Amino acid sequence: MALKGKVETEFEIKVSADKFYNVFRSQAHQVPNATPDIIQGVDVHEGDWKTHGSVKIWKYTVEGNAEVFKEKVEFDDANRKVSLVGVEGDVMRYYKNIKPIYQVTPKGDGSVAKLSIEYEKLREDVPAPDKYLTMMVNITKDIDAHLVKAK
Repeated sequence: MALKGKVETEFEIKVSADKFYNVFRSQAHQVPNATPDIIQGVDVHEGDWKTHGSVKIWKYTVEGNAEVFKEKVEFDDANRKVSLVGVEGDVMRYYKNIKPIYQVTPKGDGSVAKLSIEYEKLREDVPAPDKYLTMMVNITKDIDAHLVKAK
């Protein structure tokens, strides 16, 4: 059984790719407002909200459990892609490396959101991070609904 892997999904959202990407690019502090049932808070640990390489700490709930995720952010503005490279937190008990990725591309009046998680498990008996991918889908849908309402 392979320890390294990738889980991914894609679906359409209503808001423009630029509008959605901008939330993660410079307004991550607003994410808890859009999805309070999942994200309870996010704080800058090093750097700021807009700089590539800044470190943020996310407090969230997944499958009823409160967890923390410390990540170093990577931005790819040309492809509207943000990668959250795992540094510390609850998921690191199961994964040697974990990198959730949000990417949006324009499609008509809206966008296509492509979500993925690249990972390396610590042990073979650790499941793929499907529950975290599901959480990312729900976060994306909540942000999309929040931005549509804000129009």
